[in-house]
Formats: sequence, structure tokens, C-alpha cells
Amino acid sequence: MRVIAGEAKGRTLKAVPGKNTRPTTDKVKEAIFSMIGPYFDGGMALDLFAGTGGLGIEAWSRGVAQTVFVDREKISVDIIRRNVETAKMGSAAEIYRNDAERALKALAKRGQRFRLVFLDPPYKMVTMDSLMSDLAANDLLEPEAIIVVEHDASHQYPEQLGQFEQFKHAKYGDTAVSIYQYNTLDSQNGSEADVHE
Repeated sequence: MRVIAGEAKGRTLKAVPGKNTRPTTDKVKEAIFSMIGPYFDGGMALDLFAGTGGLGIEAWSRGVAQTVFVDREKISVDIIRRNVETAKMGSAAEIYRNDAERALKALAKRGQRFRLVFLDPPYKMVTMDSLMSDLAANDLLEPEAIIVVEHDASHQYPEQLGQFEQFKHAKYGDTAVSIYQYNTLDSQNGSEADVHE
């Protein structure tokens, strides 16, 4: 497992020992970033079921200003810390041990807003639509934020979910990736150009 492109290109990342964490393969990671990037101009990313931190580190390497990593397992948090050091992210990384719902409430209290969110939970969890609603309800998203959901290919998330619209869906073996854009009223009223400038 390695950083594919950008600032930390080629750096090797450690995996979490055991079978409970399933890191995104380099092939799927490359596909995800070709769909949503491949490069970024600042903004904040949230890697909510961070595991190894590979997706959030890749986003930073490709131009995101800061990434918040959240995982509830101590072993994962320890690995994320090591991988962040390997990538030389420094103060561009914030790492928290917490479960997803509590983390969202804590981040909302701090007034943080994200341009890019990765939801890559254990495949038995199929509640990412509910978590996306929580992201919106807690005002944690910038207009036109991108949400990347990695999930079991046998599960189908809806194409439209409140203000979220699925614009990419792809399968890689037993892994599927569904990518959504968060459409606020502002962006629906034709002010998208302001966001992209």
C-alpha cells in the first residue's frame, strides 16, 4: 500500500494487522481519485472510518489543505499516526479515536466544514445514507462537497438522497464505490461558478 500521487508519492503505508480492517487497494484508490480529482486546491477532508488513513493521506498528498482522521479502534489510530508521520503531513493531520456519530457531533461543535468526505466502513455496515444525512444536518459540508462511499458490491445506495446526488458508481470485484455531490440551495440556484473559481 502506497501513496500514489502528489506530495507524498511513493511513500509506503503500513496496514492494520488482522482481518478486521480492509484497506482500499491501490487500484481502487487510483480509480477513486481519477473520478473526484485527481488533484485538489485546498479545503478540508474527513476520513471517517480511517483504518490506515490511506484515503485521507492520498487526498492531502494531492492538494487538500488538511485531513481529519477518525477511527474507533486504538490499533487503527496508532497505524494512522505512523502513516501520517511517514507521509510527513505534520499539522495538516488531525487524528481522533471516536465512533462516527459522536465524531460528527464533536466536529460540528467546532464549526468545521469539509469539501471531501470518505466513508469506508466495515462492509457489514450499510448505514452510510444515514451518516450522510447527519453530515448535512450538522452543517459539516461545504456547498458541492464530494462524498465517497466504499461498500460491498452487493449493496445498492440510492442515486438521490436528500440533497446528495450520486454522480459516479463503479464496481471492482466485491467492492463498489458510490460518489455523491452535496447540492445546497445556493448551488442549485446557479451559483456553482462561485465555488469553482
